[in-house]
Amino acid sequence: MGKVVALVSGGIDSPVAAYLTGRFVEVLPIFFDNSPFAGKDALERVLACCKILSRKVRLRFLHVFSHGKNLLEFSNACNRKFICVLCKRMMLRVAEKFALEVGASSIITGDSLGQVASQTLQNLYVEDEAVKIPVLRPLLGFNKEEIVKIAREIGTYETSIMQVASCTVNPKRPAVKASLNKVLGEEGKVDIEKLTKETLNSKHKIPLNSLE
Repeated sequence: MGKVVALVSGGIDSPVAAYLTGRFVEVLPIFFDNSPFAGKDALERVLACCKILSRKVRLRFLHVFSHGKNLLEFSNACNRKFICVLCKRMMLRVAEKFALEVGASSIITGDSLGQVASQTLQNLYVEDEAVKIPVLRPLLGFNKEEIVKIAREIGTYETSIMQVASCTVNPKRPAVKASLNKVLGEEGKVDIEKLTKETLNSKHKIPLNSLE
């Protein structure tokens, strides 16, 4: 059985993407903790979702990375309209390095077209340019009703709709058609390599099974 790394936020979509993929390969769920720009309730929600998923597919641990410093650097140094794309590119970079460490072949996300600013076709292209391994999106052709239906079937829906504090660095007018050159220019204002390394080193894992 192969391995994939799955970005899981605890919202409706990403647990469904992890479940669909986990029927065929081993999934290593990872969560980026946005504290202090988001509350601890976000971690509690994603942990609850992953525990539900662990009864459906093979999940052993939730791997948690600190992401708040990255967001602070971006918000202080970069054009705020690109924050969502910069955030996603950083998460993908860290996920790629983690995947290479654990022998995973690809990254899974819960993206579906156009639901948020970072999920337009142009922005997905710009985000994928941050990494070299495949980024797979099982939900890309699903509409929200179809995703919700699966979430209900697998038991994650009620947990995923629990209200948690929103990320406070989200821009009011995010770029929906970001230029790769402009994004690279914004990333040039911070030390991407250092931030990536520090984020990777911040990892800790939480058992999803009491026997672990």
